[in-house]
Amino acid sequence: LLSGQCITDLWHAQPKSAFGYRSLKLVRAPSRRDELHRRIARRFEEMLSAGFEDEVRRLWQRTDLHPELPSMRCVGYRQMLYYLNGQCSFDEMKERAIIATRQLAKRQYTWLRAEPDCLWIQDDEPVLGRALSAVVNWL
Repeated sequence: LLSGQCITDLWHAQPKSAFGYRSLKLVRAPSRRDELHRRIARRFEEMLSAGFEDEVRRLWQRTDLHPELPSMRCVGYRQMLYYLNGQCSFDEMKERAIIATRQLAKRQYTWLRAEPDCLWIQDDEPVLGRALSAVVNWL
C-alpha cells in the first residue's frame, strides 16, 4: 500500500460500522494441502511463462522504484529481484518464490480461520449449490 501500512491495520482502524450492512463471508479452499501446493507451483510457472521476469525487469529500470517499497517486496517480486541482481540462480528464485507463496497462503488461512462467521467451501464440494444455499439462508 502507498500508506506503508498493512491492510489489516487499516481495517482495524476503521469504525466497526464502516460498511453499514451485514456481509456474508464465503471462503473457497482446497481440501488438501498438497493440492494447494501444486496449484501454487503451477500458478508461479504460469506467471513466468506469461512474462513475469520481463515485467519485473521493466519495473526495476524505473528510477522511482527501490527494493524497500511495499510493492517491490511482494511475494514473487522480491525473489525475482534477487535473481535479477545475481544473488541467486533462476531455479533458486523459483523455489524461494513458491515457498514464500506457500507461507503467505498459510498466513491467509490463519487469518481467515480467525474471522467470525465464515462459510468454508472445499474445492471438492459443488460450489454453486453450496454458495446459493448459503446466500438464501443468510437472506
